[in-house]
Amino acid sequence: WDGTMTAINFGTDLKGQVALVTGASAGLGVRFAKVLASCGAKVAITARRMEKLEALAKEIRVEGGEVLPLQLDVTQADQLLDVVGRAEAALGTVTILVNNAGIPDAQRAIKMSVDLIDRVIDTNLRAPYILSCEVARRLIAAKMPGRIVNIASSAAFEYGGNGAALYSTTKGAVVRMTQALSVEWAPFNINVNAIAPGAFSSEMMDGMLARVGDISQHFPRKRIGDPVQLDSTLLYLVSPSSDFVTGTCIRVDDGQGQK
Repeated sequence: WDGTMTAINFGTDLKGQVALVTGASAGLGVRFAKVLASCGAKVAITARRMEKLEALAKEIRVEGGEVLPLQLDVTQADQLLDVVGRAEAALGTVTILVNNAGIPDAQRAIKMSVDLIDRVIDTNLRAPYILSCEVARRLIAAKMPGRIVNIASSAAFEYGGNGAALYSTTKGAVVRMTQALSVEWAPFNINVNAIAPGAFSSEMMDGMLARVGDISQHFPRKRIGDPVQLDSTLLYLVSPSSDFVTGTCIRVDDGQGQK
């Protein structure tokens, strides 16, 4: 230490950034969109339920944010490619992508229909891969840096045998996808990272609790997470603060899945 003070390399100012969030009609996606907008990013919010998106957009605008609701079915490849162009045309080049859309399998493996298998894989893995590639392609062409954040799950590391084998498999693949794409795009200053949440309050979690009961009583702290507890991790990964961090998956699970 030379006795001098330097500025702390941390900030959450996202002015000038354009974010695209999938699965923004409910759960964690709603919170992610609000947080990004509150920090100055222009946000394209996407999901199938347009009425939910319009309601969220109204909330964000009341708080002074700039937001664009775009209908998107992530199982449709043509829509995935199209939505990035639509967001770019309206807001500018997408520099932040949050791959949040996901669905559970909610059945034992041997009881799953092929249609359900396809929908889980298409939503949880194929969609974030296609979207990441399209966003990266445009960033590379524009010679712009970017941030991609994939929402994995603690199920990527721990499978409790609760009828979510394919969900666990796809989320494990999301972590590997994050690592692989981070290497490919590092030369272009596109950082690719993931967040692996534990059990957080959401529509998906409400459905699980209705099926299997209060799982929180088996956790070390006997509680379900609140989406606000993911704010700091998301902002760290999309801001200049994480400039040297890529290919990482941050577990935010309150010790729920740790052994």
